[in-house]
Amino acid sequence: MPHIFDPLILRDVTFPNRIWLAPMCQYSCDAGDGIPTAWHFVHHATRAVGGFGLLIAEASAVAPEGRITPRDAGIWNHDQVAGWRRVVDVVHSHGAKMGIQLAHAGRKASTYPPFAGMANGSVPESDAGWPTLAPSAIAFDTLAEPRAMTLEEIDDVVDAFVDAAARADEAGFDVVEIHAAHGYLLHEFLSPASNRRDDEYGGSFENRARLLLRVTREVREIWPQSKPLFVRISATDWADTGWNVDESVRLAILLKEIGVDLVDVSSGGNVIADIPAEKNYQVPLAQAIRERSGVATGAVGLITEPAQAEAILTEGHADAVLLGRAALREPYWPLRAASELGVTWRDAPYPEQYTRGAWDFAPN
Repeated sequence: MPHIFDPLILRDVTFPNRIWLAPMCQYSCDAGDGIPTAWHFVHHATRAVGGFGLLIAEASAVAPEGRITPRDAGIWNHDQVAGWRRVVDVVHSHGAKMGIQLAHAGRKASTYPPFAGMANGSVPESDAGWPTLAPSAIAFDTLAEPRAMTLEEIDDVVDAFVDAAARADEAGFDVVEIHAAHGYLLHEFLSPASNRRDDEYGGSFENRARLLLRVTREVREIWPQSKPLFVRISATDWADTGWNVDESVRLAILLKEIGVDLVDVSSGGNVIADIPAEKNYQVPLAQAIRERSGVATGAVGLITEPAQAEAILTEGHADAVLLGRAALREPYWPLRAASELGVTWRDAPYPEQYTRGAWDFAPN
């Protein structure tokens, strides 16, 4: 059996394989209430049928002002819990595990969805937008300038993440992933490019990491010990003045010590940078963190072909692969992977109803 189809056990959760759906924003809560819709149900159900071992729901805001766009999903109230429960239940019914990414967009909040025909940039308050918060009053590119957070507001954000994790457990999720990547709030605190504070949350590495470590520690305290906790990071800002790989390794060691089971390794998003986006460009980042910190890692970014994904695992670069855009194009990617890597249709993760369409199906 190819390594990508090996189970992975983290705490008391057994993931049936190591092909995972990366969290990808759908911007489909059209009512602006953060409640998952029929789109979210179908999006996730299709990929559970398609054989993904873990599906991580998109960045879901822990507070209304933490949404990237007004159409983002959320998990700040119990109406949203009920909506997510429907999604979790259908994913479980097809044998897959379900995670959710808890997020606060910080200075990159209150923007328009990146859909054709829509405006770009910050949404004004006159069009259902809102003022944004950040560690420092430094805008991202051309977005509106945020307001530097007070210590009380930082405390409120910690509480919001903790409450959201409790709701995720209520909804039945198997995994919580704390989003500290791509230039959103927790990443903004980590990076000296966006954090110019002169209090206990700014300056030194220890101060810049304080908020993420505090959020993670308090989430771990209330998130069931039987369930894994992930953190997604941008391992580098790809800029000399920003967050870097050595700091990511130091952070990963600390995260592991307080109970994080896997670091989902991405990069960039906090400053405008020249990113070498090519095949496997982020895999060395996952490998460095895995080897130097001892924590399990997930690799993501332009992983598109089965043999490529298999090599990442067999060569020890990561413990799982997460597919994003490839999974949007091909919701049954794991089934094609099984065929290309020599797994017979009887051993591949086909639902019974689809076996006649298997790549190598041969009736008795």
